[in-house]
Amino acid sequence: MTDGSAVDITIDLDHPAQDRPAPSSGAKPWLIAAGVTVLAATLGLTLTLRSGSTPACAAGRTLAAAPPTGTATHSGKATFYDSNGTGGNCSNPAAPANRLYVALGPTEYSAGAACGGFLEVVGPKGTVRVLIMDQCPECEPGHLDLSREAFARIAEPVQGLVPVTYRAVVDPPLPGPLTFRIKEGASQWWFAVRVGNHGNPLRSVEVRQGGSRPWQSAVRQDYNYWLIASGAGPGPFQVRVADVYGNRVTVGGIRMAPGQVQNSAVRMYAPGGGAAPRPSASARQRSNRPAGTPTPTRRPVEVTRTSAPATDAPATSSARANARWCTG
Repeated sequence: MTDGSAVDITIDLDHPAQDRPAPSSGAKPWLIAAGVTVLAATLGLTLTLRSGSTPACAAGRTLAAAPPTGTATHSGKATFYDSNGTGGNCSNPAAPANRLYVALGPTEYSAGAACGGFLEVVGPKGTVRVLIMDQCPECEPGHLDLSREAFARIAEPVQGLVPVTYRAVVDPPLPGPLTFRIKEGASQWWFAVRVGNHGNPLRSVEVRQGGSRPWQSAVRQDYNYWLIASGAGPGPFQVRVADVYGNRVTVGGIRMAPGQVQNSAVRMYAPGGGAAPRPSASARQRSNRPAGTPTPTRRPVEVTRTSAPATDAPATSSARANARWCTG
């Protein structure tokens, strides 16, 4: 073949020889396989052997999974889609009210590590800031699948696919104080919580029963809940949240109330960056659950805040560009 096209030839190696039909011509199986291999090499075809393991060459091409962070600018392309109002793979209660959001490919989505962060995207027509709230399984690194509304800010929708540059937004304006949602099915023996309104990607979430027991580290799930498989007790809980730039806050009074969004009075950082000021011990925030999901009236969350140790204090603006992904 002279056009350089590739043809996949599949040889089934997943079943024993006795499960595969015998060659009708009586030819030896090894002769057939050898003949196919020679034919593929001669014609420039792609030979695919089906087996239970991933080829070593494919593993060598895999990029390290990590969301965009810091101040580096990336080049890529953008398309658009519609989540139909849902909150995407990050388990948001719904799409943001301004409908400016983006789905990232598996590498940059990084098993949920990108959830809740923001990107600034520049296209042929302009610039838009979008919330990372979904995963695009078929998108390679650099491919942003924007909402239709976000795409219209940077290009004419009729174009469908456009080149873009993008970067993470460090310490973006926060939509409000932190929110917490205990997952349905949770109990004192199984704990999972989703943290909202944190602005920057999160590095860690720790939980403890009351205010004196040891902290337990939760494990991030790819659907953006933080899990303690053995449970954290019946509550109420303190939850300590840290982002990738060193901001860390502690919120108290989180109840074992599966399926309910519990609002706090603590922001992840103050406007303009840095740790938020300590709120009054009697601070209260009225619940603001999304419409359409009524729940019984519940008490506002009591909130406390602890200052991070000196080693975790927010860094200078130049150092803050280096995100920390280690846990603990």
